[in-house]
Amino acid sequence: MEAENALAGSPDWRISRRGPARAIEGFADRVSVRPGERLGLRVSTTSAYYTVRAYRMGWYGGARARLVWRSAALPGVLQPPALLDPDTRTARAKWCETARIDTSGWPEGSYLLRLDTQDGQAQRFMPVTVRSASAAGRTVIMNSVATWQAYNRWGGADLYRGVTGRRGSRSLQVTFDRPYENRQGAGQFLPYEAPLIALAERMGLPLAYTTGVDVARRPDFLMGAAAMVSLGHDEYWSPEQRRHVTRARDTGTNLAVLGANCCYRRIRFEASAVGPDRNVVCYKDDYAKDPGFQRGSPPTHDFRRTPGSDPESSLLGVLYDGYPVDAPFVVSHPEHWLLAGTGAGAGDSFPHLVGVEFDRVNAAHPTPRPVEILAHSPVVCKGRPSYADTAYLSLPGGAGVFAAGTMRWVEALDAGAPGGGKASHGLDARAGHFTRTVTANVLRAFAKGPAGRARPAEDNLAVHYGT
Repeated sequence: MEAENALAGSPDWRISRRGPARAIEGFADRVSVRPGERLGLRVSTTSAYYTVRAYRMGWYGGARARLVWRSAALPGVLQPPALLDPDTRTARAKWCETARIDTSGWPEGSYLLRLDTQDGQAQRFMPVTVRSASAAGRTVIMNSVATWQAYNRWGGADLYRGVTGRRGSRSLQVTFDRPYENRQGAGQFLPYEAPLIALAERMGLPLAYTTGVDVARRPDFLMGAAAMVSLGHDEYWSPEQRRHVTRARDTGTNLAVLGANCCYRRIRFEASAVGPDRNVVCYKDDYAKDPGFQRGSPPTHDFRRTPGSDPESSLLGVLYDGYPVDAPFVVSHPEHWLLAGTGAGAGDSFPHLVGVEFDRVNAAHPTPRPVEILAHSPVVCKGRPSYADTAYLSLPGGAGVFAAGTMRWVEALDAGAPGGGKASHGLDARAGHFTRTVTANVLRAFAKGPAGRARPAEDNLAVHYGT
């Protein structure tokens, strides 16, 4: 990645002209491709012509992106509005293909395709991953595309709310067959993933790129990887994805969880008319009504719930504990090697770094040991006192696991960062320095191989919880 990031960046990659609603928007027919594969685009626009620019996201001297490819002017077409399935309340764009592009020469990585109307009045993003063929010896960046889709309200419905705005009208499955409504079409990529990619590529680490869909499809992809990184909001996992990550972790692949609420919801991928694994099924409380469950598939509800209870803590060492919170992050173990260079002392705090969801170590649920708590932050969530924990644990197979315990960790990487980055939630430059330093320590150590073997955790759970 060093040679790639030494190339000149494209500071003008950001969207500067949103334009009217529905002026231009689109989606790709695949969440990921291998370099050289063709990618179908389904674009709707009110403009007579539009162009597509493919930006690879990285560091690039602070520019954060490089223009890899651009199209000629393409004829525009205004496509039909969303269709809402009466049974699952799935919002879908039943659109025709408007372009087919060749990705030959595109380096592996996370991309934003930018759609521009020819009149210059409107722009939108479409995310796509150019995935790696092999993860051996590399740190894997796993784009959390199922979670992006779970929170996508294009067409009026996602897995939380439907057209009435109430929970009872929410979708029971969502689909990649539609644009992303949020973040100008980029889904959740920009706040929860792009800052970590910039840092990792700036460090020059050997990286591999994939998505949660691809990890579920490819049982052996993670085997031999030095580490896998789960990014800021990575809530929705299929059983296959979890099984393949667990197997890799148990054979020595380190796991860095740089968010909270990870691997919380159990989902199922199903095919759509566009292609395989395009629908994300999650019935939640209504799991018994799921035709897949009735046919014998696992329930599509929270992993910790019965039937099929398997709390995420058995994989991660931490457990999702609540929403919403906004609290200081409090350092409790400053001498730990992962905090080297931060300058933090015991009891030092970083305002707003804990939020908006948080995790904790909870030995009442399956928890690998030994586990070291590095930060133990008091929170009050809906009147209930608790703690957000940042933890490091080591596994018998040699892997190390780092869990940040807060959803704002990746966002904080941009607090006070060079290159024009700006974090939200009131996070300041101190929080930016702290999270960047710890993350760099994690990535550097994890890239060397099984960190738990080289640096086993020293259990301190009793210090904080008396157990």
